[in-house]
Amino acid sequence: MRELSSHKKWVSEYENLEKELSDFAELSELTADDPAEFAEVKKGLDGFVATVDRFELATYLSGDDDVLNAIVTIHPGAGGTESQDWAEMLFRMYNRWAERQGFTISLLDYMAGEEAGLKSATLEIKGEYAYGYLKSESGVHRLVRISPFDANNRRHTSFVSVHVSPEIDDNIKVEVNEDDLKIDYYRASGAGGQHVNKTSSAVRITHLPSGIVVTCQNERSQPKNRASAMMVLRSRLYQLALEEQQKEMQKYEKSKKKIEWGSQIRSYVFHPYNLVKDHRTGAHTSDVQRVMDGDLEIFISAYLTGAQADSDDKDDL
Repeated sequence: MRELSSHKKWVSEYENLEKELSDFAELSELTADDPAEFAEVKKGLDGFVATVDRFELATYLSGDDDVLNAIVTIHPGAGGTESQDWAEMLFRMYNRWAERQGFTISLLDYMAGEEAGLKSATLEIKGEYAYGYLKSESGVHRLVRISPFDANNRRHTSFVSVHVSPEIDDNIKVEVNEDDLKIDYYRASGAGGQHVNKTSSAVRITHLPSGIVVTCQNERSQPKNRASAMMVLRSRLYQLALEEQQKEMQKYEKSKKKIEWGSQIRSYVFHPYNLVKDHRTGAHTSDVQRVMDGDLEIFISAYLTGAQADSDDKDDL
């Protein structure tokens, strides 16, 4: 029923766009002799073209998991306060992106840095195709800037690892052996508010076979934190299984880039010039502030269209 509902949605949107295009054609003929009215129609047509572009981009989200919600985990690399501040900047960027899309954001875990930034954070972003859009963000993000924490105003390079996995639903079964888990309970940390508890309600779960560690301290209830942590763990294990399958299928492809520490997918340069560049697709922009405010469309679009082109090439072989 969910698949049928999805197909109906696509057909309905396509029919609406087709009708809107027909209306614009008629309006263009009716207002051709009136420059003022014709300019208004053209303005509306520009908005229509943007809508068609978004619809076309959405058609690239054909993966089985693309429609699901996304779990986003952010970890700073070596570098102390500088990297932790960069992690906080990315945390804000993804929150802004989700807000622009009209998605719902739930904070599952947040550990503040000692001086600034964050040590780790896990977000649940709920919305149709949230994972499909955000899957391109998995990898290492590199920042080059004059550090505000350096009294000598020297240039620093920082790295942050971002991991995106689909939030699995009840239709996807992931078996987890309790004997493979190491579960620790501790007091939540933070600078106040929702991140502080007076009881050991925060939960850390380590999956021993894979080494995956997830934490949750956002809820005041220990059982709720444990349930949220298990949800994140199952999603991470499911994503890990998918990645292993992809590695097997693509192990002979020389162009394949592993998503691992040290192989940055994107660079953000704040000094000596302004540039954000995706190293996988070549997409880039000098409007750094717009990107940090959550405008990721140029990178998401380039990644999805590139992935579609790769898929088409394989179909032709």
